[in-house]
Amino acid sequence: MDTTQIADAPPPTQPPSAEQKRAARGATRPGDRIFLGFSRGSGILLLVIMAAIAGFLTYRAVLAISKDDGNFLTTFEWNTGVNPPVFGIAVLAYGTIVSSIIAMVIAVPVSVAIALFLTHYAPRRLRGPIAYVIDLLAAVPSIVYGLWGALILVPHMNGLFGWLNDYLGWTGIFSWQGGAARSMLTVGILLAIMILPIITNVSREVFRQVPQMHEEAALALGATRWEVIRMAVLPFGRSGIISASMLGLGRALGETMAVATVLSPDFLIHTSLLDPGGGTFAQNIASKFSEATEFGRDALIASGLVLFVITLLVNGAARAIIARRKEYSGANA
Repeated sequence: MDTTQIADAPPPTQPPSAEQKRAARGATRPGDRIFLGFSRGSGILLLVIMAAIAGFLTYRAVLAISKDDGNFLTTFEWNTGVNPPVFGIAVLAYGTIVSSIIAMVIAVPVSVAIALFLTHYAPRRLRGPIAYVIDLLAAVPSIVYGLWGALILVPHMNGLFGWLNDYLGWTGIFSWQGGAARSMLTVGILLAIMILPIITNVSREVFRQVPQMHEEAALALGATRWEVIRMAVLPFGRSGIISASMLGLGRALGETMAVATVLSPDFLIHTSLLDPGGGTFAQNIASKFSEATEFGRDALIASGLVLFVITLLVNGAARAIIARRKEYSGANA
């Protein structure tokens, strides 16, 4: 072996000693330590608050469910003023999930299309005004949406309901027997309008973070603008779109005043989305809380616990989907 190679070889690196580690920790500036403490404390405080909410809801729910004469999960009735009380969440769970699914089916494609238009198609002079209008829609209070839905949307839904009944009524899902359009489909459309600005704004910011080199490389290979979006933009923003959709779904699941203003509540599950009636967790709590007895409030809190669990499950599923798509996240681009 050549002795010159041995002489030129770098000395082996030694792990830092305990004194060097203490010196490195001591070199951290006070501001960094303060920020670390605040951020860590904020995370712990958030977990404590969530645990406190879950504990409170569980305690009050157990008090109510233990006195329920019906099955809490399957009873089609809400009567907490009789002895023994009978109440269940079957209709509320069905209405909450169905109206949210309708809202997501309508809002997500439209929101993603608007975000793509603003980031890749719209002229510069139009991007600002359109983005401003979308931001303004996000700031409108729920009660305003509810009043608009009751006074404007509901009276103008008869034409759509009639068309659906004529061409799709044979399915049973879109059959209509007449009457006011205060149904699950109307609620879903109203919720879609409400969550559209949330999904659009988040998706737009995600699409703006797509590396320019990715798009330029696709264009250099002869891709059209749509092919660039399909191969570079949408895969990169997939996790962001899922996150935006979950934010919108969270608002749709918990929306109260707009649904209470538009929907004609009852405790029946209608096979047709056009039949008036139904109910949601948030709408039922808002309409019955003021006149409920102490036990009635406990029953409403029990239904709120179910909504809390559904929200946690939805967020957990979204996090699992995003974790499987880490290669598309902006941090790993």
